Amino acid sequence: MNMLHLNLKGEYFDQIEKGTKLLEFRLYSSEFWKKRLYKREYNGILIKRGYPKKDDRTRIIERPWRGYRVLIIEHKHFGHFPVKVFAIVVNSPNV
Repeated sequence: MNMLHLNLKGEYFDQIEKGTKLLEFRLYSSEFWKKRLYKREYNGILIKRGYPKKDDRTRIIERPWRGYRVLIIEHKHFGHFPVKVFAIVVNSPNV
């Protein structure tokens, strides 16, 4: 299966797990993320708290691939200025 892997800080992993975080952000300027997202489809997303062992399912959430959109946001993780990001859908609004 073609899965997108997202390794996150605990704070963001917990928000996704609770259903309060709908989008996960990656910088649009990153060639690494452009190659992984632009014109690509996945069977699902593996969201990981840090870098867990393969069998540690308590630190891995699986979500369906719902795509992404490109946004301009301000976020503490990216500094004090607006940045262009890939906003990857990790939860639907009714989760």
